[in-house]
Formats: sequence, structure tokens, C-alpha cells
Amino acid sequence: MNFRICLTSVLLIASLLFSACDSREAREIKVLQFNIWQEGTVVPGGFDALVDEVIASDADFVTFSEVRNYNHTRFNERVVKALADKGATYYSFFSDDTGLLSRYPIKDSSVVFPLNNDHGTIHRLTTEIDDQEFSVYTAHLDYLNCTYYEVFGYNGNTWKEQAPLLDVDSIIYRNNLSQRDDAIKAFVAAADKDISAGRIVILGGDFNEPSLLDWTDVCKYERDHNGVSVEWPVSKILLDKGYRDTYRECHPNPITHPGYTYPGNCESVPVKKLSWAPKADERERIDFIYYYPNEALTLKASKIVGPNGSICRNKRVANDSSDEIIPPVGIWPSDHKGVLSIFELK
Repeated sequence: MNFRICLTSVLLIASLLFSACDSREAREIKVLQFNIWQEGTVVPGGFDALVDEVIASDADFVTFSEVRNYNHTRFNERVVKALADKGATYYSFFSDDTGLLSRYPIKDSSVVFPLNNDHGTIHRLTTEIDDQEFSVYTAHLDYLNCTYYEVFGYNGNTWKEQAPLLDVDSIIYRNNLSQRDDAIKAFVAAADKDISAGRIVILGGDFNEPSLLDWTDVCKYERDHNGVSVEWPVSKILLDKGYRDTYRECHPNPITHPGYTYPGNCESVPVKKLSWAPKADERERIDFIYYYPNEALTLKASKIVGPNGSICRNKRVANDSSDEIIPPVGIWPSDHKGVLSIFELK
């Protein structure tokens, strides 16, 4: 009789514990990818504007591109203080070229791909949310040998006009003269360890390279793709490893939802500062948030953040797509648009 009572009590307690776990509300996790255009220095009032955009995004993690630490200042410390002065608590660590903000205390940080002659960087942090570890990576990949511009008819290093490069093998060869593929392979190797340890892995960045999902046969006559479809190496490496492109997962049609992030219509500067290929339609999606599938994480939404328009053939043009674009809260401090992806953590 006592044994039965004891067993019944144990089962009841276990049932209550499982019930409590099941009834725990899912937590929303927001990630913002934000190229801040030389720390917001190009646009008057740009630093304050980027602080306001981080607050408006309500992001749990922010992946910055173009952190420069000008004049021996420590940008991440400055932005954390500026956010705190406005009532928003974030954590960070010193980094160059790329930066990371986290609303949760940082357990560890590391350099995955170090800065070398401005060929890009990748940094990483680890943190914990509701007993679930996260590893969040920020990438700003090599801007040289920017071969998608060569398809448009501009040299990928000098941006001088040339004949369009339309041979796919030559496009891939010249693209791989950059260090973008080297950097993303370094990310994959580091992230493999995080995945093996049960951590959720998220990557945000300005890749300076399009996605193969936007250069398919369906898209080859869109913009100035000039009839070619290209399996761009960075996206191919990630997709082949099982990573998911948040924006394209939420918006699978690249015709109706191209998701342009560059060049954005930053109204505070002349158009000539925004266009690298003035005779081309250079609108592309080169800012991304990727994640590795995890049963604890569900993608709910992904949106573009920034001005409504873009730059096309050296002119400001209004948005002509079905993309959902979150407008700036004030002046926009960048020549890129941001990406905001929203997850649910179970």
C-alpha cells in the first residue's frame, strides 16, 4: 500500500513537472543584421540614428558590419553606453570590422576569421537563454573581386566599366579569388563544434555576394543578370551544409520578394555616393541572416528594415516589390538596408 502511494506520488510529481515544461510560454528572439556604413559617420547624425534603429528593432542580437574603431575609440563600448543611456541594456566585446550586441550576458567570444588588409572578418559570441545555449556569428565578407558587378559590366575591384562577364565558370573562378569562401568555410568549421555541443547557431552579415537562390533560371533576366544563373559560392556552402536563409525561407519567390538590401536610398547623401555602377541596375540582396535548424527554434518572420526605395541606374527609385519593409524611425544612417528575422524559442 505504501509502495503504491509512493509510486502514485512520483507519477503525479513527474506529470506536474512535464506539464510545467509544456506550458512554458515560447520566447520570441529577434536578430537584426545591420551594415552601419563606417559606424554611421558618413551620414550626419548617423551614430545616434543607428542607436535609435537598434532600439526600434527590439532585437535580442545585432550583427554589425563596418565597425572601424575610428581614432582609437572602441565602437562597441560606445554603442552599448549610448543604448544604456536610452534605457536599453546590451552586452558586447571589442572587435574590428564586425560587431555583435546581445541582450543576454556573453559567456564567451572569439575571432573566427581575423581582419587582414580589409578582406573581411567573422566574430562569434555564446550566450544562454532559458537554459538553451546560442552561438551568434557576425560576418562582413571580402568586398574585393566582387564578381556580380562584373556581370553588370563593371570591374569587381576597380568598378570601372568593362564588357559584362557572362561565362559562369569564369564568374565562379574570379569570385573565388576573393576571401569570402575562405571566411565562410572557417565559420562552418567553428559552427560545427557549436552544433555538436547542442547550441543554436545564427549567422548574420553583409556577404558582398548574392545568393544562388536569387540567381536561378527564373531570375536570369531580372535586373541586370544578363541571362546567367549562378550558384554563388558562399550561399552554396551554407545551403549544402543545411543552413537556412531566413528571408528566402519566409519569402521563397525572388521575383515578387527580391529583398534588396543594397544600395538603399539613403536620402541624406547624394546618389553618387550610393552607386558603384551608375549605368546598371545593381539592386541586390547581399545582407543575410542564416540559422542552422534546431527543434527548439522556429522561424516566424523575416523583414527588410530601411528606406522604401533603392538606387537603380544612378537614380532613386521607389520600391516596386511585395517586400515588407519596416521604415526608419528617423534618418537612415546606411547605404544598406537591414534584415530583421524573428524566431520562436520553445
